[in-house]
Amino acid sequence: AALTVRFLTRRFIGEYGDMEFIYSHNVTVDGREILFHIWDAPNSQQTEDGSSEEKRIQWADSFVLVYSICDRASFNILPLKIQFIKAAKEGQSQEKVPIVIVGNKRDLHHQRVVSSEEGRLLALSLDCGFYEVSAAE
Repeated sequence: AALTVRFLTRRFIGEYGDMEFIYSHNVTVDGREILFHIWDAPNSQQTEDGSSEEKRIQWADSFVLVYSICDRASFNILPLKIQFIKAAKEGQSQEKVPIVIVGNKRDLHHQRVVSSEEGRLLALSLDCGFYEVSAAE
């Protein structure tokens, strides 16, 4: 949520609840107006059968999966999530679905438990983009 709000407002807000939101935002890229619809959902927002996650996957055209460089568990769930997304999206259309992995909290390097290299290697192995950022900075 912090990364989404930073993208939308250029402000950092550090604390969020476990809430799900859909945002709309216009951005000009290379002289073209682009309308983003962002479905921001925390990882814990799903039912046991995965129906909420399936609904989000069918709704979206691309995916940004964010993990904390200070939280190994948030990183470790990415391969399964990406496989789930690819199975749901690519199985229907045979087109490569755009997925970007983002390691957040780069400013907390002293608490890092997931290296940049691990993030890059995971993205490479799963054919995804990769960035490390700090929503706070």
